[in-house]
Amino acid sequence: MTQPLADFRTAMGQFATGVTVVTTLDGDKPQGITVNALASVSLEPPLVMIALDRRRSIIPALEACGRYAVSILSEEQQWLSDCFAGANVTPGREAFCGAGWDPGKLGMPLLRGAIASIECTVLNRVEAGDHFLYVGRVDHVVLQDETAPPLLYHRRRYLRIERATTTSVAGKPESPAD
Repeated sequence: MTQPLADFRTAMGQFATGVTVVTTLDGDKPQGITVNALASVSLEPPLVMIALDRRRSIIPALEACGRYAVSILSEEQQWLSDCFAGANVTPGREAFCGAGWDPGKLGMPLLRGAIASIECTVLNRVEAGDHFLYVGRVDHVVLQDETAPPLLYHRRRYLRIERATTTSVAGKPESPAD
């Protein structure tokens, strides 16, 4: 890369993302990490992809378990995002941030109060630079509060929705029948 890495980071910061916590089990102990690199890959079959820095402490547990869950955070859960991102808080990540959770259908830790949670089985791990991309088959979806505003991340800061304006998407229809 000929331009400084800081320019790349700044450019990518212009893309607003949602904030999630990816969880798995280390034996019977829940582990979690804040992730904003989540993408829907396919509808048929339903697949999602998460990207994790290779140095993240959750990777050995995720690979041993072979499953993960993604909890999509509401804006009221900023404290969970901070804690699972490694903020110096008590209780910390080693104590699962004191977060309330319930086991999903596959047993993965699903955070209480999340907008939605998705349980996945790892199908593929792709090495990409300093990250691993995990493609997971969506095995179970829990919709908890579809009306809650999402926690958003933009320019290395949280972003809150201040006005509720929606516009229909023009382009490809959502349904093959349309």
